[in-house]
Parts: sequence; structure tokens; C-alpha cells
Amino acid sequence: MSDALQTPVTVIGGYLGSGKTTLVNHLLRNANGKRLAILVNEFGELQIDADLIEAQDDDIISLAGGCVCCSYGNDLIMAMLDMAKMDPRPDHIILEASGVALPAAIASSLSLLNDFSVDGIVVVADAETIRARSKDKYMSDTILRQLSHADIVMLNKVDLVSDENREMTHHWLNEITERAPVIETRRCAVPPVVLLRDFERPENVDKAFAPHQADNYHTGLSVPDGPVDPAEFAGRLIQETPGLVRAKGFVNATDGSMQTIQIVGNRIEITQAPFGVEAGVVTISVGPPQDA
Repeated sequence: MSDALQTPVTVIGGYLGSGKTTLVNHLLRNANGKRLAILVNEFGELQIDADLIEAQDDDIISLAGGCVCCSYGNDLIMAMLDMAKMDPRPDHIILEASGVALPAAIASSLSLLNDFSVDGIVVVADAETIRARSKDKYMSDTILRQLSHADIVMLNKVDLVSDENREMTHHWLNEITERAPVIETRRCAVPPVVLLRDFERPENVDKAFAPHQADNYHTGLSVPDGPVDPAEFAGRLIQETPGLVRAKGFVNATDGSMQTIQIVGNRIEITQAPFGVEAGVVTISVGPPQDA
């Protein structure tokens, strides 16, 4: 199915207190006209900032800017099917998993639904406590499994730890997550363009970065010389772009078609491109400042 016909879904995981609620409220406050749908098991598990709420009934909270928050209870699939019937349909769905849930299992179940595409799994980790909690006999297995399946890890609350502690945790995460990019944040203040599909050209990304502290984010544009195998091209981008977090764009495939490439961490999705687009893939990477 064409990327344009599927609604992207981002699954947000992480143990209790890591900052998932802070991240969701941050994305809602910086939606910039995108209609976001927030799915949560129970409303009590996710405290939406009061000034964002416009109305509420039993299962849906109407939020500012056309966004909504929905409770799915024990039937996630039915809630997703209800999302597909919404008019207008949300531009992006954010599913906030409970602190003890395994986001990869949720993403696997969503991949069976034709109306949606899993855009990525984002796991929020508390820089103050994540290493200690990973050794707890009750929490360890869940935390390590959450991290091991993340497409992007947000190391949150880095301002509350020493530089030495932060660096040690960062290196530890790199070992646990098997090359998933690690983004360091304070109060989950990440440019939404890093987590959501919201860009086509580098200048649009740079504009989206403007309101945020984005010194460590870098954008680029990769244009193939000719027809390519989309999967191989995407794989090379991941290997050859240090700190690649996200990429989106179009390539001429060897079979003569134009294909859309979406990359989130190490996750690759390839779909039929819309008509009339030009070849070129925009990349967003995170890391130390690059030389001019």
C-alpha cells in the first residue's frame, strides 16, 4: 500500500517515570498543524496538560489543533480500526505504551493492519535511574527488552546527572540497543521532526529545528546517480551516515518505478512513491558538531 494511504504510528515505550507523558505533551504543543492522535490504555495513565483539552467524553478527549486522545482499554485493534474511520483521519498516531509493556509486541500486532504503518519504536530512558533499574530483579528483563527493540532511544533528564555519568550511560545504551541512535534530551525537548514524518526537503527540517536547541542535529540530502535497489540504498545510508536518526525521500528503482524510502534508526520501510516527486533522500543525524 502507498505510504500516502497509510497512517504512520509511533509507539512510545519506557519504564515508569522515564518521561513518556512529558514527551507526549511536548509533541502536542509543537504539532504545528498536524492532527495527532494519542492512544493510551487508560486516561489515568497519561496526564494531558489541562490547557490542551477542549472537550471530553467517555473514550475521546478532544485537544487543541484537531488532535485527539483516545483510550483503547483491552481492545487495541478495535481502537485502531476506529481511528481508520475518523474523518479527517489523523496525520500521525502516537501510541503510549504502559511502563511494563513491550512496545515491540505492540508494534508487531499493528503491522497486521493494512491502514497503518509502524513508523518506529521510541523508548524513553531516565538518565538518572536506567542503569540501576536494569539490574533490579523485578524490572531488569522488561527494561532490557524495551531498549533492545527500540528504533530510537531518548536518554532523558541528562541535565540531572554528571557529565561522566551521562557518558557512561550513553555508552552502555549503545551496547544494549545494537546501534539504535541515542538522543540526549532535557524534559524530552526534542524537535518533533526527529520523531514524526514531517519533512520533504532539508530546508524544511532546518526550519523545524529553529525553535529548539538543535546544535547536535545535522541534515543532508542524498541523491543517487541513477536507478538503485531501494533496500540496498537505504542500508548504505544507515551504514555510511554516523548517528542517522531518520531519513525520508524518493529513489528511482531498477525496475523503473519511483519508491519512497523511510528510515527510523535501523528500521527501513519502502513503499510506492506519489506521482511527480523527484529523487533525493533527506537525512537527519545526531552527534557532535560537524566540521564545515
